[in-house]
Amino acid sequence: MADGPRLPGIEDDEDQEDPIVLHVDADCFYASCERLREPELRGEPVVVGMGYEPGETNGAVATASYEAREFGVESAQAISTALERLPRRVALDPEDDDYDPELDESETGHYRPVDLDYYESVASEVQEILHDCADVVREVSIDEAYLEVTDRTAWEVADGFARHVKDRIRREVGIVVSVGAAPTMSAAKIASDFDKPDGLTVVRPGELREFLAPLEVDLLHGVGPVTARELREMGLETAGDVAAADPEPLVERFGERGRELYDRARGDDDRRVEPKGDPKSFSRESAFAEPVAEPEPKYEQIETLAAAVADRARREGALYRTVGVKAVEPPFEVNTRERSLPGPVDEPELVERIARELFAEFEREPVRKVGVRVANLEFAAADQTSLDGWAGTRDDADPDPGPRSEVGGDDRSRPGEGQSSLEDF
Repeated sequence: MADGPRLPGIEDDEDQEDPIVLHVDADCFYASCERLREPELRGEPVVVGMGYEPGETNGAVATASYEAREFGVESAQAISTALERLPRRVALDPEDDDYDPELDESETGHYRPVDLDYYESVASEVQEILHDCADVVREVSIDEAYLEVTDRTAWEVADGFARHVKDRIRREVGIVVSVGAAPTMSAAKIASDFDKPDGLTVVRPGELREFLAPLEVDLLHGVGPVTARELREMGLETAGDVAAADPEPLVERFGERGRELYDRARGDDDRRVEPKGDPKSFSRESAFAEPVAEPEPKYEQIETLAAAVADRARREGALYRTVGVKAVEPPFEVNTRERSLPGPVDEPELVERIARELFAEFEREPVRKVGVRVANLEFAAADQTSLDGWAGTRDDADPDPGPRSEVGGDDRSRPGEGQSSLEDF
């Protein structure tokens, strides 16, 4: 039985055969992050552009908020096209180069360039919650993950557990996610997309075929526009059509992927949630109820977090070459500092000491959140660099690199948003 969070009143069920998989997907994640940084953007059309610079027309849309989508702005669209459909709000200013006196404020939106470092910092907070709520987490990208929660809940109350995950992310991070729960990974993914934004859809084992059958084929997991068109050319319009079809023509048309499409349409998917490679870092963060200026409570939290990440690294059998801290100043100014070590170590006392030293410049500043991170992990067996072997050489370590946004906790890759090019979900 797992030791993590579990809803009250749920007894162990050794006979539960069907796994419970959650797919957690942040809604318009990049735009949500920009709204965290600029609360005045809430409820406004927001467009985040890849390769976009303020005032320019080049680049492509990475994320469009739901308000922006109402104007026809879509992911992967050229910024120039997006601007034709949704002019910049700054064009209302007579002193702006794009000033247009005929524009109405309701016809304009806000454009921001992609800031991956900042988004990954927010994602690390979400990941910390996900790892606390599940025994196994597979982070697919910066804004979505699969959770194996079979030992944390039961099908009778899976909706309550999924809402618990949603509510924690909304309350502790400030962004909205959609969650799907199902006995398979592919169905959980479909379920999380089913009722966006802020969706919660639970598909229990006995409901799987009934849930899938009426869905258009392009809603099947892994089916893009080209495959959907080819399926329709074969007379297959819905998942139910695919499930009832002879699988042989599908295999002839799509190869082994045809058999996979047939199985997924019938709800058959025996994949298990597995982590995506070794993590690149471990981090822990903690927020204060109100910004804190006094040094003592901040240092107490830093020491607690340092012990937690060092313990996590030791339990995972990881050595680390980098120690870092985070200080978030109001309203959401993210500052990080880090120091590189001469070699990989497993030294909890060293993590605490360096974390305190790195945090010293913020000891008198109002801070709403603090964090500690160890990175540049090594999992292969190796001779450990000892504390005594280099403790006196701190001044020779890499200098403090200055402010930068943190690459998230348990960072397994530096992903883009969503599954395909610039499209978000």
